[in-house]
Amino acid sequence: MAARLVSRCGAVGAAAYSSPLVSCRRWSGASTDAVYDVVVSGGGLVGAAMACALGYDIHFHDKKILLLEAGPKKVLEKLSETYSNRVSSISPGSATLLSSFGAWDRICNMRYRAFRRMQVWDACSEALIMFDKDNLDDMGYIVENDVIMHALTKQLEAVSDRVMVLYRSKAIRYTWPCPFPMADSSPWVHITLGDGSTFQTKLLIGADGHNSGVRQAAGIQNVSWNYDQSAVVATLRLSEATENNVAWQRFLPSGPIALLPWSDADHTDFIDTAGAMLQYAVGLLKPTKVSARQLPPSVARVDAKSRVLFPLGLGHAAEYVRPRVALIGDAAHRVHPLAGQGVNMGFGDISSLAHHLSTAAFNGKDLGSMSHLTGYETERQRHNTALLAATDLLKRLYSTSAAPLVLLRTWGLQATNAVSPLKEQIMAFASK
Repeated sequence: MAARLVSRCGAVGAAAYSSPLVSCRRWSGASTDAVYDVVVSGGGLVGAAMACALGYDIHFHDKKILLLEAGPKKVLEKLSETYSNRVSSISPGSATLLSSFGAWDRICNMRYRAFRRMQVWDACSEALIMFDKDNLDDMGYIVENDVIMHALTKQLEAVSDRVMVLYRSKAIRYTWPCPFPMADSSPWVHITLGDGSTFQTKLLIGADGHNSGVRQAAGIQNVSWNYDQSAVVATLRLSEATENNVAWQRFLPSGPIALLPWSDADHTDFIDTAGAMLQYAVGLLKPTKVSARQLPPSVARVDAKSRVLFPLGLGHAAEYVRPRVALIGDAAHRVHPLAGQGVNMGFGDISSLAHHLSTAAFNGKDLGSMSHLTGYETERQRHNTALLAATDLLKRLYSTSAAPLVLLRTWGLQATNAVSPLKEQIMAFASK
């Protein structure tokens, strides 16, 4: 049976980024640049899904959309027997979004795994909380990022008449329209690529990650810090078969470890601390004998060659929108993965922004106008700031073994576990 183990360790510095040059541009004559209604900068999971959402929207049937991706086209002709070491936890709300333009059906025909229960407990106490549903509906799905990306790529190919995708293309300059345009000036955002190609767009959507060039070029401030932790992805083999629909997470002073269900195959993916600490962490995962707890499966061995490390941190843009600009996904917010909500927050951004843009298109409004972009910003900041704050608090609260804080979090877990309506509210929030 397969699963994933999540833990954090080590100090890792943030990557440096040099933002593209930005200026206010006036044209001396008519421009020959192609004009797009929407340009999405960044073709990862969130950027590609954004382009899909607009490409399949009935109110965008007469619009031109451009997706810019710095990397090559990712083609997955056949599933590998070896699982990828990068996966995402997809909430039911995100699955609904992917279903709206056909990507979820492709994923279901490839490889994924649902989980229906979650058990969380503290390494310094006996406190735990169990999340489940009476009807055992799916709480979420574990899916390889490559599988999601393949599904999105195929869906984009099906709407190539409306969505143009440029791979191996990176913007090096963004030029914004003048605040008070003259008769000979362009009202659109002007984009220059590394190969010299230029385009104009009525709305630029930044989906280019936590070091977003769109965000920096637009002059949007970003609050961020590193957690001096990293996650290491590795593939492990379990020693026995399990029901494989339960997610476990245990909080240690060094960081959380989560054992997440994966597929029905004979091997399993985990995220864990590197080297010898992996075996130490797995040993700590075994809970004490309390009847309410379900024992997680034990680990037989680790595949050292599969390990990949990536840094952890928090970030939040002060603004999600400016005139003719909108930020989504990690360009707008970066969150600790302990709650598994990173990509779900991005997909939530897409659902909200696509709804506001669809309404604007139906009403014949300017897509880059702040009149509807601010509606998206208000809606998403209310949701995202609450989740960012809660996740950061949990990370800090469980990073210590100080007795007063251990007592506080023990009481909090036990109280939350005892109040069913509160647990239901938490599950409802996380499932969006």
